[in-house]
Amino acid sequence: MVVGKPLLTVLQIQDRVKELAREISTDYKGKEIISIGVLKGAFMFFSDIVKLIQVPTDIDFLNVSSYSKTESTGKIKIHTDIREDIRGRHVLLIEDIIDTGITINYLKKKLLAKKPASLRICCLLDKKERRTADVEIDYTGFEIPDKYLVGYGLDYENKFRNLPYIAILKKRG
Repeated sequence: MVVGKPLLTVLQIQDRVKELAREISTDYKGKEIISIGVLKGAFMFFSDIVKLIQVPTDIDFLNVSSYSKTESTGKIKIHTDIREDIRGRHVLLIEDIIDTGITINYLKKKLLAKKPASLRICCLLDKKERRTADVEIDYTGFEIPDKYLVGYGLDYENKFRNLPYIAILKKRG
């Protein structure tokens, strides 16, 4: 596997993250929220966006997997659940990429069962053409093509997460 040229540059990502943070801050003005990051992929996006959100925010994480190599297995495994009580709180679930929507739909149902005051979803990347689960995304960074992407937290077999940009992963040859 080889990394292609950037699909989204560092500057494009930074600019969009700032815009999303402004939108979220406006929507939650006068409220406190709890931001929940979905690990491992969202760690860079999560870190960047929560630093820019201008309302009080507590932080928690879920560690979830559903991929094997480059394909979704359709089976969601929660390695680490949230620790905070979200009952009656405004929750912002932050994900790196939404593909089929199966994982985010599962997480949404799981979190709604904990009776938050509200739950909104923010993703950096939305691969709408692969969607099989009906899930509404409140804040979307970029709509992207159906390609396997790496960088800015996204990986292939836990490699390439540290790239500061997002690129298409290509097979050699």
